Amino acid sequence: MSATTQSPLERRRGRIAGPFLAPAVALYTALFIGPTLYSLYTSFTDWDGINSPQWAGTRNYTQLLHDPAFGSAFGNTLKIVFGVGAAIFVLSFGFLLMLREMRGRRLIRGAIFLPHIVSSIVLAIFWGSLLGLDGLVNQTLRAAGADPVEWLRPSWTMSVVLVALVWINTGYYVTILMAGVDRIPALFYEAARLDGANAWQRFRHVTLPLSWDVTAAAAVLWTITSVKIFEFLLAFGGNQGALPPTYQWNNAMFVYGETVGGVTPMNEFGYAAASAVTTLLFVAVLVVVLRRLMRREPLQF
Repeated sequence: MSATTQSPLERRRGRIAGPFLAPAVALYTALFIGPTLYSLYTSFTDWDGINSPQWAGTRNYTQLLHDPAFGSAFGNTLKIVFGVGAAIFVLSFGFLLMLREMRGRRLIRGAIFLPHIVSSIVLAIFWGSLLGLDGLVNQTLRAAGADPVEWLRPSWTMSVVLVALVWINTGYYVTILMAGVDRIPALFYEAARLDGANAWQRFRHVTLPLSWDVTAAAAVLWTITSVKIFEFLLAFGGNQGALPPTYQWNNAMFVYGETVGGVTPMNEFGYAAASAVTTLLFVAVLVVVLRRLMRREPLQF
């Protein structure tokens, strides 16, 4: 609608909205847009965080392509985004099938949501004590007459981390998806049941289509959240204040290690900023692709 066809009330609302939006826009610019633009600039410089940045062109990005630590970190980030994400949503849909008509579903939903509200550092310590050589799992194996297993051997550690992340986050996404399912009128399920649809058919033809917008939003939320996982990796893989080995890093850990983590003798803020910008571009492209792939016409009900 053009300005000439707007009613006086609509024009007044437009003028009133500006002063209310201005503080939020200023705060968002100062805390997010500004630092992001400065990080983009820093990624093209050689900066130790103390002295003045020196222009380095694309050297930091070229160095990233040949850095095995960054390659390992980016590979682990992909495993978390796609591998852990796929497991979370498969399990979440499985819980939806079970909890939709189960008695006590609120109690079960709360139980599986519990790990998400506990501190990641506490959960990392718990998993370390659970799977250590003298941990609860090996003690149970000894009591059963079996040999203990070195669960935290270097070749298994990242797999253990991925399983732990699935366990921590599944309850959160079950809660989000169940909120979308709970708004679906019961008459659709009653009609499907009268037509002879089983639980899987009701999920496929009723639950999933009518909660697709919530599923798409949850997928985007996981994509953004997954690249910021940091505390669990640091606490689980670190030892007496040291950083985890680089094969356990993701991109967030890489940025930390190259700056205040003390991996290099001189903090490489420009190099770390190049990694952060690369991660940001990766997430932005992935979110755009997800939005296009999961776009559906809204269903009215």
